[in-house]
Amino acid sequence: MSADTAPAPAMPAIAPARASLADWLAVMAGTLGAMMALMDVSIVNSSLPKIQGEIGATQAEGTWVNTAYLVAEIVVIPLTAWLERLLGLRRLLLGAALLFTSFSVLCGLSSSLTMMIAGRIGQGFSGGVLIPSALTLVATRLPPRQQIVGLALTAVSALLGPAAGPVIGGWLTENYGWNYAFFINVPICAVQAAMMLLGIRKTPGDASELRKADWAGVVGMVIGLGAMTTLLEEGQREQWFESALIWRLALASLFGFALIAWGQLRAKRPVVRLSLLRNRALASAVGLLAGLGMLLYTGIFITPQFLVTVSGYNAEQAGRVAFLSGAIAIPTAMLFPLLSRFLSERTIVAGAMFSVAFGDYLLSGMTVSSAGSDFTVAQVFYGVGTTMSAMPLQGAVISSVPPQDAAEAISLSSVSRNLGGSIGLAALASFQEQRFDFHHWQISSTLGANDMGVQQQVAAAAQVLGGGPEGMAAAYQALNGQMLSQALVMSFNDVYLALFLAGILVIPLAMFLKSPPKGSSPMAMH
Repeated sequence: MSADTAPAPAMPAIAPARASLADWLAVMAGTLGAMMALMDVSIVNSSLPKIQGEIGATQAEGTWVNTAYLVAEIVVIPLTAWLERLLGLRRLLLGAALLFTSFSVLCGLSSSLTMMIAGRIGQGFSGGVLIPSALTLVATRLPPRQQIVGLALTAVSALLGPAAGPVIGGWLTENYGWNYAFFINVPICAVQAAMMLLGIRKTPGDASELRKADWAGVVGMVIGLGAMTTLLEEGQREQWFESALIWRLALASLFGFALIAWGQLRAKRPVVRLSLLRNRALASAVGLLAGLGMLLYTGIFITPQFLVTVSGYNAEQAGRVAFLSGAIAIPTAMLFPLLSRFLSERTIVAGAMFSVAFGDYLLSGMTVSSAGSDFTVAQVFYGVGTTMSAMPLQGAVISSVPPQDAAEAISLSSVSRNLGGSIGLAALASFQEQRFDFHHWQISSTLGANDMGVQQQVAAAAQVLGGGPEGMAAAYQALNGQMLSQALVMSFNDVYLALFLAGILVIPLAMFLKSPPKGSSPMAMH
């Protein structure tokens, strides 16, 4: 029996005409959990140097603090729908919140790299469950007229969480210690668990899911997605396929994806039904979310990097500049219901993606004297665009499939967004390094050693720096530093321009989105 002919699960209860207080508590609990899980992707960025020092890790080893979290998170996201059927939604979410709290405490108490990585893997597994579940609660607990509010909450959390992470982590590290970047999750999880207990009704699990599970697909997801994410995270540091590790990860990815393909063909109900992507509207929304994930995660990463390496900001100051794009998400989300009355979802998504791309274009002309204020307008375009695109895309994912398939469609879209971010960051690192080397060589070749102007400038600088051979060496070193700074800024500009072009290229996918009937909510297609 193929996946498409497998018996469907029982239909979820039809939401009432108006959501109750319990329904809103459930949605708020899901949103809070998703924001916390997304925030923890980046919350250690500001404090990573101090963490490395205290747990005795080198800079290369310290990168695994983030990689371990990302790998575990992306592995569990596509398994969430199956885990929900196995355990029941309430039991699954309460268990995930409890585990996330426990592993956060373990990270905060870590005294070794092994202990820290174990805690981050646990955080990733439990936090990854919370991300797609937020949208599942919106789809199953809110009626169509009110689902747009739930979409606004999840869209804000998707942008605010990663953007707020470095700011909160930096502030806690400077004022209390890096441990509190993890301990802050304890009260948040307590509030979330209380809202879950009050808002999410008990639902029975189905232990038979263990017996009839698509184990080839489950193992394939763990191996394939885990190996691919690790490859993307570590590829640049390992010089890509010059490294035996990268070759092993590539082969493991292929083996994992082969197992997934086997499960799609042979299992009665695959762990994730990729056949859902035959739906053109869903495939388009998933593709756009991959593009949005690439632009979102690279944008959150590259702007603080510019401010730290070029403008001389510390991590907390750079995080505050980048946070503007997250803060603008809240008023933007409030405007979306009004805008959706006059414009189609296709038009909104296309315009929003252009806004994100245009924000990157505005930053493609930075100089060595650029500061945080030069990023303000671009960050506004960026925040408006990511929010305005995330809301209708999330709604399109759910409205393009029957209610019983919503959880699996949401898992596919969440994996797509995360993979888009990982691919974008990996491509960014390689591209920027290549452009930096190119610009450094180009500037060096332009300033020839026999150029009289260069010689006069070096001689004058040498006199200022004390004269003699030592002054001459210092003058040449200063000149090289200027060339390196110029090459670095030019490489950042090339990255921003590449992101602009990538954003433009994905805009046509918006034309394939499924528009709801005029006057209906974005998710009323259920």
